[in-house]
Amino acid sequence: MNDFAVWPVLAGAAAFFVVGAIWYGALFSKAWQNAAGMSDEDVQSGNMALIFGLTFLFEMLIAMVLWHLVARTNPAPHVVMMMSVGFAVGVMVPAVGIHYLYLRKTLKHFLIDAGHMIVGMAVMGGVFLLFRQGP
Repeated sequence: MNDFAVWPVLAGAAAFFVVGAIWYGALFSKAWQNAAGMSDEDVQSGNMALIFGLTFLFEMLIAMVLWHLVARTNPAPHVVMMMSVGFAVGVMVPAVGIHYLYLRKTLKHFLIDAGHMIVGMAVMGGVFLLFRQGP
């Protein structure tokens, strides 16, 4: 398994992106918007191409790091999932939590965003399992 492989990284990032689209679209659109204190006009403003483009690039970076760890260690499938979810729970969520404390964000806002990270990383880990060669 290569330390870097384009297709798993692209697929993992795309999966995380799709989770975000569903999470912040169909599932928690209004709840997140209210928790974030954003109006419909606020949501529609901004350069959406730039926002979505940078979102995907950041998700690519996350996917590259996770794929590198998986490729270097070649863990069992359940460990891939533990790494994926563990990275979200142990690094991403606490980092956002600290940031949200200082921004005085609500618990509801934090939980919606934390849930997205945990589910997105779990899906990314699952996608990576599809690309692995043997245990």
